[in-house]
Amino acid sequence: MSTVPVGPVGSLSSAKEWMAPKQPRPIRGGFRVWWMAARPKTLSASVVPVIVGSALAYAYRQAQALPALAALLGAVLIQIGTNFINDYYDFKKGADTRERLGPARVTQSGLMSPAAVLISGLTCFAAAFLLGVYLVAMGGWPIAVVGLFSLLCGYAYTGGPLPLGYLGLGDVLVFIFFGLVAVSGTYFVQAHQLPGTVWLAGAAVGSLATAILVVNNLRDVATDGKANKRTLVVRFGTRAARLEYALLLAVAYLAPLALWASGLQPWVLLSWLSLPLAIRCLRSVFTQKGTALNPVLGQTSRLELVFGLLLSIGLCVS
Repeated sequence: MSTVPVGPVGSLSSAKEWMAPKQPRPIRGGFRVWWMAARPKTLSASVVPVIVGSALAYAYRQAQALPALAALLGAVLIQIGTNFINDYYDFKKGADTRERLGPARVTQSGLMSPAAVLISGLTCFAAAFLLGVYLVAMGGWPIAVVGLFSLLCGYAYTGGPLPLGYLGLGDVLVFIFFGLVAVSGTYFVQAHQLPGTVWLAGAAVGSLATAILVVNNLRDVATDGKANKRTLVVRFGTRAARLEYALLLAVAYLAPLALWASGLQPWVLLSWLSLPLAIRCLRSVFTQKGTALNPVLGQTSRLELVFGLLLSIGLCVS
């Protein structure tokens, strides 16, 4: 028996309409689509390290408002630009398809043309570069090196001949750039020195930023594997990814203890007030998979924000 649906009068035209390929969704522009592509729920990864680095500078009486603001805008622009570049190249390389389990990506869903997405990403990088000129004037050549390397890695994460994210280096890069580099760079551009406490604070923030990526890669392990995107989850499996997530949370919550031991006041332990949220996230990571991890992605991002704000308050009081 034929399974071709027919119209009210069984017309052949109805069958042809059913069999015809679907037309692509029309491309729409506007700020809402652009903001969707920027992935605002993950921007805590760039905001929190700048807040923590500035709070640490305040604790040491070295805070400067304008360099801190420029560092914040630059970090956000680099992350948004990286998100656009990632959107573009994941679509081109086949990592973002109709099988995607996460929120829709604007290139894959046809909301923006690939060219528009790529241009948006490069424009964000250009704006970050201009802000970097001011930051270099304030912090000297170390800031120039850090800024240029950040832009290069932002593009090379999914772009270029050897995309770093496809080689399984994403976790390391996020820990370094959204933790150690962002916190230390923010502090250095204001204080022109780097005490040891900067690296402890950077490790705490970088661990939680990396945890966001772990949830993302854990959710996408099946589609990433098909696209030959060799994330650590694809390479070592979901059990290893869940243990990595737990280890990252442990590092984040041990860091305030180390800050206290290094001579800061116990107010830095205010960050431990976020522990119930961390436990909730950890439980979900160990029990959920696939699309059920979408809420956990936002919860982990929120955890980093709450943790970072509490740590910053503790640093300022110290």
